[in-house]
Amino acid sequence: MKRYGLLSLLALIGILTACEHKELCFDHPHTADLRVIFDWRYAPDARPSSMRLYLFPKTEKEPLVYEFTDRTGGTVTVPAGHYRALCLNSNTEFILYRNAEHYESFEAYLAEGAFPRPVPRNGQSIRAVPDMLWDDRAEEVEVVASREGQMLTLYPKIVVRHYIVEIINAGNLEYISSGEIFGSLTGMSGGFMLGEDTPTDELATLPFDMTSDGKTTVKADFYTFGYPPASETPQSLVVYAVLNDGKKYSFVYDVTAKIHEAPDPMNVHIVLDGLPLPKPIDDDSGFNPNVDEWNTEEIEISM
Repeated sequence: MKRYGLLSLLALIGILTACEHKELCFDHPHTADLRVIFDWRYAPDARPSSMRLYLFPKTEKEPLVYEFTDRTGGTVTVPAGHYRALCLNSNTEFILYRNAEHYESFEAYLAEGAFPRPVPRNGQSIRAVPDMLWDDRAEEVEVVASREGQMLTLYPKIVVRHYIVEIINAGNLEYISSGEIFGSLTGMSGGFMLGEDTPTDELATLPFDMTSDGKTTVKADFYTFGYPPASETPQSLVVYAVLNDGKKYSFVYDVTAKIHEAPDPMNVHIVLDGLPLPKPIDDDSGFNPNVDEWNTEEIEISM
């Protein structure tokens, strides 16, 4: 009996000792305050209404996500550990996100787009042109428990490419129906791999608005994610116009070289010479062509 009593006493001491050790662990927090700074030196004119920070643990656990309403950052409480960091503005309308569980698979992709009128399809997905997106990343971030004064500084840069299209010496622009000129760019990327900082391989056609001065010039100004780097698919600019007699015309320009050889791939200026719109034919029949009656012409361009 004495032996059993001694064993019981030892077991009780072990339990009490374990409990005391556990209480001591609670006295040492496993988190720390982290001051997050978004330094806009590479995009001084950026004014996003909100920013988002993803911290991807090196342990392959789910990422930690923090939202900031101040474009310059703020302070968050973070579990101690080693992370990879990625920040972006979270106020986009036409840019969506998927596969955000892992740094390498995190993708920004374009929402479904639409043409203002039905047009012949080319087999590529129709995506909206992106709105503004900035991001930055850090491969090594260490948060030490209870250490004061820890900071993480990120430098957001523009992700999307700025495209300007200008067609000069266009004819008969005065005969275009009000608002009935628009364009598309084929062979572009439908998304962007944020962790890898590269466009995706998904081929997409991007519709966009165009404006005419009613005399000789047509312009467009929009953003893209660029083109798939490994794809050999060419990029075509298509201009659609509906004249005031209801006739519909489309003009196709191969702009592959102009895009790939642009001096600054982040700012691509495509200048084209000529848009051979015909004069309308007076016709009192009231006949309106349908989608199958786009009159399409391929235009050769010179560099």
